[in-house]
Amino acid sequence: MSDLRLVVFDVDGTLIDSQDFILEAMRRAFSRMGLPAPTNAQTLSIIGLSLEQAVSTIAPDLSPVEAQAGAEHYRQSFIEMRAETGGEAASPMYPGARDALERLYLQDETLMGVATGKAKRGLAHAYKSHGIGHYFVTHQTADGHPSKPNPSMLYQAMSDTGVDANRSVMIGDTEFDILMGKAAGFATIGVSWGYHPVARLQKAEPDYIIESFDRLDNVLDRIWMRTS
Repeated sequence: MSDLRLVVFDVDGTLIDSQDFILEAMRRAFSRMGLPAPTNAQTLSIIGLSLEQAVSTIAPDLSPVEAQAGAEHYRQSFIEMRAETGGEAASPMYPGARDALERLYLQDETLMGVATGKAKRGLAHAYKSHGIGHYFVTHQTADGHPSKPNPSMLYQAMSDTGVDANRSVMIGDTEFDILMGKAAGFATIGVSWGYHPVARLQKAEPDYIIESFDRLDNVLDRIWMRTS
């Protein structure tokens, strides 16, 4: 059996705090559709879903065509904001995130990947802005897969790396991340600092919930001991 192990991270709400940009992009998208702006709570609740599904969840009376248009308005709004402010470059990484990635990167047996609701273009901007792209060997984005919690992203991550589900972990801040991980047979770690409240994370029944990146190494060691 291979000694390799795989750790897959969500991005928004887990590694990078892009909340302000997501909220404003959704407000602009709804404004362009002539609809009332969603509340912050509504927008935060759908982070992690594909854009079309996110818009439909916030405004369930929209037709599929209208939801698709709303998703495109969101994309265009985000592109505008990136030009105005620098976008991902102005969204900070969470405390301890970079150090945690560096520690894992130095472990020869640990491979890392990303499974994100971002499109490839947005992920590329995030990588470039924060200089973190080299940490990851598999990069799964919303424009190549069904929406979370469908496990397609994680199946592809396993295919890319050759690591089995029983040696793999999904880390994220939303119930969609946890449910996706469980559906793929991964161990799951929820983070308390993201966009879904801890009570909502707990309902998805992750294996662990951590309050800071300082706890990640210890929790991963427990998981590897369990699967060795």
